[in-house]
Amino acid sequence: MRRSRVLLVDDEEIFARNMSKLLMKRGYEVTVVNGGAAAIRALTSQDFDVMVLDLKMPGTDGMGTLRQVKKLGIPVETLILTGHGSIETAIEAVRLGAYDYLTKPCQIEQLVAKIGLAHAGEDYH
Repeated sequence: MRRSRVLLVDDEEIFARNMSKLLMKRGYEVTVVNGGAAAIRALTSQDFDVMVLDLKMPGTDGMGTLRQVKKLGIPVETLILTGHGSIETAIEAVRLGAYDYLTKPCQIEQLVAKIGLAHAGEDYH
């Protein structure tokens, strides 16, 4: 079975680098980009199983990126992972098609479990 391909979208370079290393140690193939526009470019040139998307980024933020992904019909499950979360943004993200919503900091095992469920297409609702 091929390894899950994860696109990690976060403008916090140190966080993204550390999270990428943790995910790769757990067998994921990880690509890191630092913003919404870069995420769209990556998603239109490569296939990913799951996108882990930060909300608060300069330029195109996470919600704008999620809207674009859905508008373009890109088949990727999206997990929102943000340090700037609220109930309202969680509801909006899921309404827009995000698979789930996690707040930073989260345990790596919690993120890995959500990535696994999202990739398997399991409905957690």
